[in-house]
Amino acid sequence: MEAYPFIAVDHCKEAIEFYRDVLGGEITILRRAGDDVLNADLRVDGCTLKFADTKAARPAQQGDYVRVFLKLASEDDFRRVYGRFEDGGRMLTKPYEAPFNGLLGVVADRNGVCWVLSYYRE
Repeated sequence: MEAYPFIAVDHCKEAIEFYRDVLGGEITILRRAGDDVLNADLRVDGCTLKFADTKAARPAQQGDYVRVFLKLASEDDFRRVYGRFEDGGRMLTKPYEAPFNGLLGVVADRNGVCWVLSYYRE
């Protein structure tokens, strides 16, 4: 079994470009309707994030209770990604020293998607 985060956003075409800008990776467009992107994947370091435009997914509310747990490779990556998501979004849990010898922080980005960011020290 494999699990993939499924994220519904307004204006999928612009949103997925934003996430690629923050996280890196490669975009695969799966379905279009004219100029609109209805479904797309973002592949980053062996992980796949699945995106759907709200026109296609019809979530109950913005963010639709989606939380994505993202384990980052370095403290610098953790702080960069947290800062980028907080810009235009909102802090839910300020980054803190977690009991697993690392950092943890929760932030909702400008699209209302909630990210649980972590960095584990060796």
